[in-house]
Amino acid sequence: MPNPSTAGNADAAPVDLETRAGDTAHEALRLWLRLLTCTNLVEADIRSRLRQDFACTLPRFDLMSQLDRHPEGLKMGELSRRMMVTGGNVTGITDQLQQEGLVSREALPTDRRAYLIRLTPAGREAFSRMRARMRTGSSNCSRAWPTLTAARCSAFWAGSRPA
Repeated sequence: MPNPSTAGNADAAPVDLETRAGDTAHEALRLWLRLLTCTNLVEADIRSRLRQDFACTLPRFDLMSQLDRHPEGLKMGELSRRMMVTGGNVTGITDQLQQEGLVSREALPTDRRAYLIRLTPAGREAFSRMRARMRTGSSNCSRAWPTLTAARCSAFWAGSRPA
């Protein structure tokens, strides 16, 4: 994958967010910039694999993942909250997935404005294939950290989550 930060100059060293901060930047800032760079690289890899292997976007995968964790279904508003996107985004993704037969949308008898979204059997099967492939890719990525397991990383960073 070409690095846009070195485009046009074959001799230039890669310039990521941390490198641009310079040697005088505070160590904590350099760490956060390194984390941001790593996050962006991992996300780009995930997006690429989803697109190439399944013709799927990350938001579609995320919505299906949320529904997979809740076989009873989720309301559109709850999906929006969990995915941290607008209701319009969830509606657009849900419309596409429904047209493809991967989710069902059921009006709630107690609230005419609300819909319950569930994965269909075809949606569960499709998501299961994607999840298996993504797990393989993520374990390949984590091999780069021989002394730091994914569980230790998760435990460490869980403490940094805002209340």
